[in-house]
Amino acid sequence: MQIRYILKEGFSGFDRAKLSMFASVFTVTASLLLLSLFSILLINANSVVESLRQKVEMEAFLDDQITAGQLADTRARIEGLEGVREVRYVSKEEAAAIFKEEFGEDINTVLNFNPLPASFKIALKDGYRTSVKAAMIYNEVKAIKGVDDIIYRKQLLEMIDHRAMMFLWVAFGIGVFIMLSSIVLVANTIRLAIYAKRKIIQTMKLIGATRGFIRTPFLLEGFIQGLLGGLIAAGIIFAVFRLLEGWLSMQLSDFVRVQPWWYAVIVGTGSVLGLLGSMISIRRFIGESVAN
Repeated sequence: MQIRYILKEGFSGFDRAKLSMFASVFTVTASLLLLSLFSILLINANSVVESLRQKVEMEAFLDDQITAGQLADTRARIEGLEGVREVRYVSKEEAAAIFKEEFGEDINTVLNFNPLPASFKIALKDGYRTSVKAAMIYNEVKAIKGVDDIIYRKQLLEMIDHRAMMFLWVAFGIGVFIMLSSIVLVANTIRLAIYAKRKIIQTMKLIGATRGFIRTPFLLEGFIQGLLGGLIAAGIIFAVFRLLEGWLSMQLSDFVRVQPWWYAVIVGTGSVLGLLGSMISIRRFIGESVAN
């Protein structure tokens, strides 16, 4: 009997306050759509950033007079540095071949000699392709005997770190604002439901109804609002991204792909937002409104 009453009262908001219920579900839906789009954009932007970081490597140019023994020692010291994943030796001849492939000119023919130095191409481990950690490795390699100079895409890493952090904070701020707005509207909807039932709640308290029995229907109502908003938002996101995948090329479609588990996250987040809104409203208003 109690479960039947709780379920009936939890769904009664659809008949009792259709406009406020619609506004609440619509707000949760809109909030989740915006949050989802920001989150998906953030995830895909992070994939692009990581693909750029993967291409960053260092190249340490060696002294022309370096001996075979010094060469092996220099390589071993570089490989022993924390953050270095792989070291590949590029001879003067290989450097000339790379130059010819990229510029279409044979450096030996143009200058009658090969001025390009031998070098080590240094690949960094994941987590070390940041401006700060790359600069530390740069200084350590630079100090190794036998290394004449070292280059890497320092400005690119600095730009990536700065822009990525700025974008992250902006997205986080917008996401928090949207979530709070959604919770507040759900809380106001539940408050209206509490006020409309204030006489019934007074009577229930007088005949000994427990707090949990009184509050549960309102919690269920908030949960339903959030659940509906989450389901609608997940459906819209699914339709939009399926449409985009059909329009975009295979390469670009990889950056707008949404994992199946993400839809469950959207629905779950909507349910949590609805519960939080109802909990806040019940805790703050059920005592005050019932007393009037």
